[in-house]
Amino acid sequence: MATRTTGAGRKPLWRRYDWDAFLYLVPALIFYAVFLLRPTLESAWIALFDWDGISPSTWVGLANFQSVLTDPKIGEALLHSLVFIVFYALFPAALALLVVGIVSRFRVRGLAFYRAVLFLPYILSTVVIAIAWRWIFAETGPLNSLLRSVGLGGIARSWLGDFTTALPSVGIIGTWAMFGLAFVLFVSGLQNIPTELYEAARIDGAGPIREFFAVTLPALRGEIQVALVLLVTAALRNFDIVWNTTSGGPGTSTTVPSYFIYREAFTTHHVGRASAIAIVLTLLIFLVVGIVMRLTRAEQGAQR
Repeated sequence: MATRTTGAGRKPLWRRYDWDAFLYLVPALIFYAVFLLRPTLESAWIALFDWDGISPSTWVGLANFQSVLTDPKIGEALLHSLVFIVFYALFPAALALLVVGIVSRFRVRGLAFYRAVLFLPYILSTVVIAIAWRWIFAETGPLNSLLRSVGLGGIARSWLGDFTTALPSVGIIGTWAMFGLAFVLFVSGLQNIPTELYEAARIDGAGPIREFFAVTLPALRGEIQVALVLLVTAALRNFDIVWNTTSGGPGTSTTVPSYFIYREAFTTHHVGRASAIAIVLTLLIFLVVGIVMRLTRAEQGAQR
């Protein structure tokens, strides 16, 4: 049987790969198919039914999706998730880049210690984080006490209970929790940048800002892409912090899609509708992450 080749004297296309290496991927692929792909497909199937999780289900086709996409409350929750992208992804990444820029310019002793301390909020339980910040933002909490002590008691309030400040307050919690991940990724990338590049830039008379944009930022584009993908995903699937701080309130000012998934599935027992919301949220995550990856790749291509 003839084999396909790409040129004279070259190996057939199917023989150029070490197919044995792909066997090492089989366990991961099986795990992925059983615990991620299969439940996702089952959720998509359940979304086509009206089902309370116990009684026999009734086929409704795309009615659940139509209900989800036309529900103004879910639309508002999706907008809140987009706002959280700013707090959970853009702010932590920008702050981490600022700190890394300072670290690249000056020698910092005990960097490993600072890296561990700053990474700690990311690995803490989100319940612990929510309870701690709920105390900080309370009407009699440390934040308001500090404001009153410096003569700013007029702006003191119940930050998580106010319609205008609840959403950004939850966002600030996310910024604090996610900063460590971005910082650790960027510092790891910083250590791989040859010192000769910084020396050459300083010989050319580059100042801190020019050095950052000419050397540090281009070298960290790969780490920036990874960080943004992880942080954007965390922002869109946010649930624990919202649930344990505001429970979606006051009113619906901090609701997110994950909150409605929980409520529809376990409170009102509309499992089909909850599955439809989950599928819509999954597609939104793929869309936003795809945009982020496309933009970062385009910037990397422009730099080359």
